[in-house]
This record gives sequence, structure tokens and C-alpha cells, in this order.
Amino acid sequence: MATRIRLRRVGRKGQAMFRIVVAEAEKARDGSAVATIGFYNPRTDPPVIDVNVEQARAWLEKGALPTDTARSLLKKAGVFKTQPAG
Repeated sequence: MATRIRLRRVGRKGQAMFRIVVAEAEKARDGSAVATIGFYNPRTDPPVIDVNVEQARAWLEKGALPTDTARSLLKKAGVFKTQPAG
């Protein structure tokens, strides 16, 4: 089954916050998730992006594909930065 890294909406009406989750591609946006790897709150100034970088990299190595928005947030969190050799 194909997995995607995407956002799951939480919070009250008009006060959206998002969890960054790994879910099966066919599941609904707020359906069950395989793992929660981070949190995004766009309502603060500056927006808060909290990602478990090791888990995110592990899921990407396993073949999970991020959505466009999730990819942008993962880049800002430093998931795609290369690690120094050594």
C-alpha cells in the first residue's frame, strides 16, 4: 500500500492547526494515520513547524511520498538538508 506524508487538520472551526502524518494514500484527510511525525501551527507569528527529522527521513527512505505542502514544510524544518559525511 502506498503511503503519503501529508497534513491532518485539527483544532476548532476557524482555528486550524495541522499534524504532519504518514497515512495510506487512499485514506481520508482526517482518517487513520500510520504515524504522526510533526506539528504545524500557521496561526502563530512566526508559524510553528515541529518535525521529528529522524522519523521523517526514515519514512522517506521507506518510500513515503510527501504532498506539495508537506514537502514545503519538511524543507523548512531541515529534513532534506544533507548530513555531513563522517
